[in-house]
Amino acid sequence: MRQGVALPLHTLIWVFLTGSLYCQRPSVVNIGAIFTFNSVIGRVAKTAMEAAVSDINADPRILNGTELRLHMEDANCSVFLGSVEAHLLGAVFQVLDKSIVAIVGPQSSSIAHMISEIANGLQVPLISYAATDPSLSALQFPFFLRTTQSDAYQMAAMADLIDFYGWKEVIAVYVDDDYGRNGVYTLGVELGKKMSRISYKLALPVQFNLSDITELLNKSKVLGPRVYVVHVDPDPRLRIFTVAKQLQMMTSSYVWLATDWLSTTVDSFSPTNRTSLTVLEGVVTLRQHIPQSNRKRAFISRWKKMQKEGLASSELNAYGLYAYDTVWAVAYSIENFINEYRNISFSFVDRLHDMKPSKIELGKLKVFDGGSLLRRKLLKTNMSGLTGQVQFNEDRNRVSGGYDVINIDQMTIRTVGFWTNYSGFSVSPPKTLKGRRSSYSPLDYKLDNVTWPGGNTERPRGWVIADNEKPLRIGVPNRASFVEFVTELNDSHTVQGYCIDVFTEARKLVPYDIPYRFEPFGDGLSNPSYDELVKMVAENVFDAAVGDIAIVKNRTLIVDFSQPYATTGLVIVAPIDNSKSNAWVFLKPFTWEMWCVTAAFFVMIAVVIWTLEHRVNKDFRGPPKRQLVTMFLFSFSTLFKKNQEDTVSPLGRMVMVVWLFLLMVITSSYTANLTSILTVQQLSSPITGIDSLIASNWPIGYQVGSFAYSYLTESLYIPRSRLVQLGSPEEYEKALRQGPYDGGVGAIIDELTYIELFLSRQTDFGIIGQTFTRSGWGFAFQRDSPLAIDMSTAILKLSESGELQKIHEKWFCKMGCPSEKNLESEPNQLHLISFWGLYLLCGVFTISALLIFLLRVVLQFVRYKKRQAVIPSTLSSSSSWSSRFSESIYNFVDFIDEKEEAIKRMFIHGGNPQGGARVLLVQIDSCPRVLFSYLGVTVTYINIVMVISFSFQL
Repeated sequence: MRQGVALPLHTLIWVFLTGSLYCQRPSVVNIGAIFTFNSVIGRVAKTAMEAAVSDINADPRILNGTELRLHMEDANCSVFLGSVEAHLLGAVFQVLDKSIVAIVGPQSSSIAHMISEIANGLQVPLISYAATDPSLSALQFPFFLRTTQSDAYQMAAMADLIDFYGWKEVIAVYVDDDYGRNGVYTLGVELGKKMSRISYKLALPVQFNLSDITELLNKSKVLGPRVYVVHVDPDPRLRIFTVAKQLQMMTSSYVWLATDWLSTTVDSFSPTNRTSLTVLEGVVTLRQHIPQSNRKRAFISRWKKMQKEGLASSELNAYGLYAYDTVWAVAYSIENFINEYRNISFSFVDRLHDMKPSKIELGKLKVFDGGSLLRRKLLKTNMSGLTGQVQFNEDRNRVSGGYDVINIDQMTIRTVGFWTNYSGFSVSPPKTLKGRRSSYSPLDYKLDNVTWPGGNTERPRGWVIADNEKPLRIGVPNRASFVEFVTELNDSHTVQGYCIDVFTEARKLVPYDIPYRFEPFGDGLSNPSYDELVKMVAENVFDAAVGDIAIVKNRTLIVDFSQPYATTGLVIVAPIDNSKSNAWVFLKPFTWEMWCVTAAFFVMIAVVIWTLEHRVNKDFRGPPKRQLVTMFLFSFSTLFKKNQEDTVSPLGRMVMVVWLFLLMVITSSYTANLTSILTVQQLSSPITGIDSLIASNWPIGYQVGSFAYSYLTESLYIPRSRLVQLGSPEEYEKALRQGPYDGGVGAIIDELTYIELFLSRQTDFGIIGQTFTRSGWGFAFQRDSPLAIDMSTAILKLSESGELQKIHEKWFCKMGCPSEKNLESEPNQLHLISFWGLYLLCGVFTISALLIFLLRVVLQFVRYKKRQAVIPSTLSSSSSWSSRFSESIYNFVDFIDEKEEAIKRMFIHGGNPQGGARVLLVQIDSCPRVLFSYLGVTVTYINIVMVISFSFQL
């Protein structure tokens, strides 16, 4: 019984001791660190990580008695060109041979690519505080984590900065390794989102020297962009900017931007070494934003103390703080791992023998069994460190905390703003903005004033398209026809024309100087091909092209055009029917002004002749209605036959002589013009538009060099055999007059601007139908040329100020604008200006006769009143003044209405008062009706005179 009980007891004790040994917390946990000791980042990171390990081991709240040991190996980037792979793998072996559970580092992105392969195989988490290459992805390297910000964020910030200042093209200077290439590629992607681009990429060797920099920058001086983005490794000697200053490239026409390598470098300078900042005058760089905190300030104070004690050999920079927090993040994750799984174990795996890095004995290395579990703990990190809150996103990168925008001015490092991916640029730190707004607009961006190279505070233009040594090469079509638009003067290399004047005036409104020279394109004997001219701009033979260049689709695919300065389009010109016969064709010989004035003179003659004949001619007397009919019938019947009523008075006959002479000239001209309109039928064309022209199968003319040829053949599918090229307006006229059956053409298709100029000298041809394409003329520039935008703005200013119209009038309106002529009346109509002398002569004679008549009547009335003075008035002497005035008016009107014969008889029998009184009383009885008749005639006469006067003024 006892033996049976004792056996299980021993077994239980053995199991208990074995389990206790397995579940016991490890006394030591090893982590590794691989980085370059003697580097800007390495010198700071080494001291920071040692300080972190010391703080962790001294803190009883973490690891609970387990010692954290840090094994560091020097990656020694200085041997990169030679045996870097063997040296690096040796360093990795030295670290991994110590049963490490995590690797901190490396700082180099290129080295991170190599080590990540091994880390994946050994399942050891690799946590880098300085490898920012955005291509280090979680899918390719699942055990790679980054406690610093990826360059994907930094390049987004740089692209926003470039877009903020309105630059569209930049030059990227970078080191030719994974870090440089992938960073610049990401920058290009981000710039593409902003409609900008990297125009030139200048790659430096990994171990570059001053001669490499000098050669590269010298080549870039002839390029157009002046915005440089420098993305290299930290360089304490600032060699790129030193060479740039020697080459006079740190002047006000240049812009220098740098990624955070520069801020890391200058932050590492000791106060005694700040004089080297003079070469950085005006440079703008980024720095990873680290919020202020008490822990950060305490650590900075501690760092300064360590410097005095000789424990730190460099000033603290951002990557030193990231390295410190990285060690703490690893320690917290190990603590959580041990608390949950209690033990750390390793094992050998045969598949490591087949891995690519075969220069080290991978078979001797052990796989960390809990690597995936520790990685999971690391990804759940959420701690507050010196650099702020430490968390990882789904890409296993640290959640971005933003960037500071740094400007170096007079050896002073000045923060001009901040950037985050959720708020853009602001002058307030990201901490005060986070959570306040989730969306932002570039319009909300704001930065403090920046001092640029050369001490300039105004935003540099950022590009130089030409200088005096290398002026802008502008191709100009050397036209042989329609030379008013653009052409070369007698092989003198002097060009002139409407298009040249527009360009010259627009250039004056561009806010910078543009040295240029015109280079004629074409032999001057025939119009050149405009498609070839535009193609030469795209191929960099010319920098731009100025002329009557139509903006069409195929050209916009290879060049950029300015704002159109002239509107045009394809139209059809053909012989036209000038008569345009219709029911109202009899009105066409005269313009409407001519008809109105002629009608007014008929009325005037009617009134004046009636006035002159009323007293002496019985045909012009009688009831008012009869007199009104007689008056107008007499005037209008002068056009057709001899009047039934004869003129008796000398003044009336004088007026009729002049009037009949005027009528003779007017009727003869009317008859001749109407005959011309009704008989000119042979020049009419059956074409009504583009559809009828295509269906007619007639030959079609087009201008040599015009885009009309390609449009007709490629868009309208008109056979090439039907198209006839014409080189001048003279050939246009000849081909149209010959017609489609006599070796000519049925119609010509050309741009509206040319056709308007052609029709301004021709009357037998016209535009048929409507403009069937819409386009404009513009200046062509190479793709993405910033000059295209500035010239477009200048053209808009010319248009708004009216200067563009003045230039058009200067060239095309010396004899009247072609477009205005198309809006005028029919070309065969007779205008008032052709007859104004006759109308003036007739009007003067008519008015003179009327004035003579009135003067004679007034004198007779005065004589009559004197003879009647002896007759007592029928009105009381006490009557008012108005009554006496009315009596005088009535008497004068009656006097005028009286026959001339009765007036003479009254003067002869002036001594018979009864006769005079009887006559006067009879006339007073009929006075109201006669008075109203005279008033109506007087008003009519006044209106006629006003119309005549207005017509003469026109």
